[in-house]
Amino acid sequence: MKPTKKWERKAEIPLCVGYSITGEGQMPFPEIVSKYRETIGEVYFSFPGIAGGRSPIGSVSGYTDYDALSILTEEIGAISRMGVKLDLLFNALCNGDDALSVAHERQVISVLEYLYAHGCAPSVVTTASPVTAEIVHRFDAKIDVRASVNMRIASVKGIQYVEHLFDSFCIFKDVNRDLERLSEISEYLHKNGKGLSLLANSGCLRACSMQTFHDNAVAHESGIMTKENLSWAGVSGCRTYLSNPAHWAAFLQNTWIRPEDIHHYAGLVDSIKLATRMHALPAMVIDAYSRGSYSGNLADLFEPGHGPTFAPYVIDNDKFPNDWFEKTTSCDKNCEKCGYCESVKERVLVNSEEM
Repeated sequence: MKPTKKWERKAEIPLCVGYSITGEGQMPFPEIVSKYRETIGEVYFSFPGIAGGRSPIGSVSGYTDYDALSILTEEIGAISRMGVKLDLLFNALCNGDDALSVAHERQVISVLEYLYAHGCAPSVVTTASPVTAEIVHRFDAKIDVRASVNMRIASVKGIQYVEHLFDSFCIFKDVNRDLERLSEISEYLHKNGKGLSLLANSGCLRACSMQTFHDNAVAHESGIMTKENLSWAGVSGCRTYLSNPAHWAAFLQNTWIRPEDIHHYAGLVDSIKLATRMHALPAMVIDAYSRGSYSGNLADLFEPGHGPTFAPYVIDNDKFPNDWFEKTTSCDKNCEKCGYCESVKERVLVNSEEM
């Protein structure tokens, strides 16, 4: 492993990082935020027991950890007192039978009331549900209601259908490397007084045909984990696909953005979202994107992380060609007829002992 570079802030766009409840032996998340306060503008989090785009905190296989709520309240409150905006997630793709229910409205309102009463009032609420968006607007019109990346909004037309419900948009990951499309979206949103963010470090496959199944399964994970499930079944089809070395170039064809390339999005987006809620080392990810540089296995920065997939090889971030960003943001994404990423794979894929 190469030595860590001296601190050099290159990120010009505020980072929106995912809260990870502090576990035993970990640096408390408020300390991580304090350390990188210069670059962090928002912290997003889910409420214990609430379905979302990731596993619900405080609930595992039917078991509820009641300490999770007190820990979250204390840590989120500390982050809020630093002047960092809080972003509450109601971003499950499926709310089941409660999608239109009074019970769902009561649940959303009760969570908001709890947070307001405990000094953790969110400035932003991110949701994939138009119903939830309306509920939040009715509760407090000052809250910025943000369209979740899970809605897969990828065009001005897609925005126009729901722009009366949302104040800002976390755009579909597949647009990250389409600068022409992103510029059109940015111009439209900013002309209409709305905000734009993107998720920079998703490990998901581009144009993934399994995403709807995966997102729905995650939304119902608390129930799924109480069942007797098939031993061979899982929700992450990407891991199966990438287990074949013949498919490894697909990893490079995905939607992630290297820390070194974040500065290219200045003037286009208002915030950069980082997936760190379920990451084993959230401080490492935040450090890399705060610095705008990273020396190590690039696959380790993403969520889901695919580092073990390539073992004993790694994706050496220092070996990317100088034209990487230009090539991957100007191509037609017709990967079947292009060999660029395949050639880059041969360059960046190295034995871990060589790093």
